[in-house]
Amino acid sequence: MKKKIIIQAYNIHQGGGRSQLIALLDALRNFPSVKVFVDQRLDFKEEKYKNIEFVFVKPKILERFKVEVLLYLNTNINNITLCFGNLPPLFRLKSYVIVFVQNKYLITKTSLRNFSWKTKLRIAIERFWFSCLHSHANDFIVQTPSMKKILSSKIKNNVSMIPYLNNTNYYNRSVKPKKKSKKTLDYDFIYVASGEPHKNHKRLVDAWILLSNENIYPSLCITIDESYFKELYYWIEKKKKTYSLNINNIGVVKHDRIKSLFYNVGALIYPSIIESFGLPLIEARQANLEILAPELNYVRDIVDPEQSFDPYSSTSIARAVKRHLNINELKLPLHSAAEFAQYINKK
Repeated sequence: MKKKIIIQAYNIHQGGGRSQLIALLDALRNFPSVKVFVDQRLDFKEEKYKNIEFVFVKPKILERFKVEVLLYLNTNINNITLCFGNLPPLFRLKSYVIVFVQNKYLITKTSLRNFSWKTKLRIAIERFWFSCLHSHANDFIVQTPSMKKILSSKIKNNVSMIPYLNNTNYYNRSVKPKKKSKKTLDYDFIYVASGEPHKNHKRLVDAWILLSNENIYPSLCITIDESYFKELYYWIEKKKKTYSLNINNIGVVKHDRIKSLFYNVGALIYPSIIESFGLPLIEARQANLEILAPELNYVRDIVDPEQSFDPYSSTSIARAVKRHLNINELKLPLHSAAEFAQYINKK
């Protein structure tokens, strides 16, 4: 019997997970036997993959449970099952099982304070699932040294580090020397991210407010989906109007357009507090784009940013922006000891 690759990806439909799933499907197009359980919401060109069997799964708990049952009943020792959505299979399978872990929240005790109660409940269940059922997997795959270190400290299973992209060309830790260009940029900065709390949009906007207080108005492009993140969307719109901020929210855009945008902006700013990979950092480097990012392990795993900052401080973010724009901070107004003594004497 021929070896069959089965991919369980019923909860992947957007963001970096979608990009990497599409890249994997492209790589498997000529494999003889591949079956993929895919989220019904995934936007992709199915006709490209004639040799791949797709099973479209509705984003409902019962439908996903049915997939888990099908995997248990139908996999055999000649199969390789790749669980692409962070979690091991619900049941112990006869096949060789690999779990691709992309969600750092599942393997750390990072606070969920700012998430909605629904998201908190979902992550709590997934953490419990992962903790109890990780023995159902033979191998785990992560993408950075930091993720490997964290996961290896928590489980006894084999953990491999295999970061991958569809196109690995032109990736460097630092930008190459640039020729001066007279081309007008669309934006000074871009931040490609959804609106979850850990993406840190509010502190980023607060940094833009601090800059506006100094009459500094750099342009910023963001990608918040109004329908999914209404509260954040309208909070940003209110701040834009109140402080005349030069922020343009273009909403969710296709991956190809993001790549083209990277060639028409001054820098990527990436204030996210927690990431398992940080795909936009790599894609920014491939576009030879300068990066402003937090001084955190996940960033240094991938790139050496031109400017770094404390992601918990809007002041630190604003200062990094000013450094990038070659705007000097005002020096501290130092006084002599004699002047200090005179001040005391006047009281």
